[in-house]
Amino acid sequence: MMESEVDSERSQLKREIAELRAALNRKEQCLRELEASVYSHASADQQVVGNALESPGRAVHTKLTNDDIARYSRQLILPDFGVQGQLKLKNSSVLIVGLGGLGCPAAQYLAAAGCGRLGLIDYDEVERSNFHRQILHSEDRCGMSKAESARIALLELNPHCEIHCHSRLLYSQNALHIIRGYDVVLDCSDNVPTRYLLSDACVMLRKPLVSGSALKMDGQLTVYNYANGPCYRCIYPVPPPPEAVTNCGDGGVLGAVTGTIGAMQALEAIKVIVGLGDVLAGRLLIFDGSSSLFRNIRIRSKRPNCHVCSAQPLITELIDYEMFCGMHATDKDNPLQLLSSDERLSVTDYQAKLQAQPHLLIDVRPTAEFEICQLPEAVNVPLVEILDDSYLKRFGKQLEDKELPIILLCRRGNDSQIAVQHVRNRFPMHSVRDLIGGLHAWTNSVDPSFPIY
Repeated sequence: MMESEVDSERSQLKREIAELRAALNRKEQCLRELEASVYSHASADQQVVGNALESPGRAVHTKLTNDDIARYSRQLILPDFGVQGQLKLKNSSVLIVGLGGLGCPAAQYLAAAGCGRLGLIDYDEVERSNFHRQILHSEDRCGMSKAESARIALLELNPHCEIHCHSRLLYSQNALHIIRGYDVVLDCSDNVPTRYLLSDACVMLRKPLVSGSALKMDGQLTVYNYANGPCYRCIYPVPPPPEAVTNCGDGGVLGAVTGTIGAMQALEAIKVIVGLGDVLAGRLLIFDGSSSLFRNIRIRSKRPNCHVCSAQPLITELIDYEMFCGMHATDKDNPLQLLSSDERLSVTDYQAKLQAQPHLLIDVRPTAEFEICQLPEAVNVPLVEILDDSYLKRFGKQLEDKELPIILLCRRGNDSQIAVQHVRNRFPMHSVRDLIGGLHAWTNSVDPSFPIY
C-alpha cells in the first residue's frame, strides 16, 4: 500500500473516531438532560405533595477536605482569601455563556480555583478555526458540542467541580429558567442580542453580570448590575446598526487577547463571590494588546430612566432581542440585507455568465485577508479605500467605460454590499453588483478546493 493511501486511510479513521466520540457525547448529554428533567419534576412533585418535605438542594459545605487543602493551598494562604474564601467558592455557582475565546480560559480558571458548580452554555460545535484561542477544545473533539468538549477538559482539570452543560442557544423563553440557578453570570458571547438578553435577565433576577469582549488586539471588561452599578442598557440604551457591528469571525482576534480578558472575567467572578478587592462595577477596563497597556475609566452611573433597572421599568419581561437589535444571536454567519436580490449576483451565475467576459472584479477585504486567498483576476481594494474614494485614480480608465460591469467581492457578502452602495452613488450609470455569500459561497457552490477561513 502506498504511503499516501496509508495517510488517507489514517485520516479517514480519525474522522470516523471523532464522529463516533461526538455522537457518544451527544447521547450522554441527552441522558444527563433527561435525568435532570426527571429530577426537576420529582422535586416539584415533592413540593406539591406537602410542605413538610423540602425539595432536595445542594449540600452546603462547611469545611474543606484534605484534598481541597492540598489542591488550593496556594490561594488558601492569601491573607484576604483563606479558608472562608475557599468555602464561598466551593458553595458557589457560575454560569458561563459562550465557550469560545473568552469562556474557555474563564471556565478553566474558575474550575481550577474550586468553584463548586459551573454551568456551560454554547449552541455551537468545535471546529478547527477555534483552536488558536479556545483552549479547552482539541482536534479529536471536532464536531462535538463546545459545552460538552469544555466539560471533558474541565473535569480532567478538577473532577470535584460539578458541571452542567446547556448545548443550546440562549433566548427569551429559556434564559430566566437557566440563569435563576446560578450566583454569577459571565457574558462570554460575541453578539449584541445576547448581551442585551443577559443584562435584562440578570437585572430581573438580581444577578451580577461579568461582561467581557475582545476583537483584533483589544479587549474590554466590566461588571454590570452589581452594588447598585449600571446595567448594559444604562450604557447602551439603543443597539448599534447591524452593519456597524464586527465580530471575531469578521474582524479577527489574537488568541492571547481573549485569554487575557477571559482570565480577568474569572478574576472578577471570584472577587464577587468571595468579597475580595474592588470589583469592576461602574468602571470599564480597556486592554490594548498592541502596546500591552491597561486603562481603567469610569462609566456612567445607573440611568434613572433605564427601561429595565430603574425604579419604574418599562421592560418587565424578556423581549425578542434579535428583532430589537436587527441581527441574529449567533457569532457565525450573520448576513446583511442591504441590497435587493436583483442588485446582486450569485456565484454560480458569475461563473457561468460573467467570469470569462470583460469585467472589473474588486475584492474589498483587507490586504491581510486578500493574501490568504483570492479569485483569478481579482484586484484588492480594501473597503476603507472604497469609502474614501482613494481607488478612483487607480481605475480611472476602466471606470470611464460604462459598459464594463463592476463586481465587488468580500468574504461573506456583507462588506461587498456596503461597497456596492458607495460605488453606485459615484457611478450611477454603471452595472455595479456584488457576489452573494462572497468567497464562502464560492467554496460551497463552485470550487470546494478553494480555501475557507
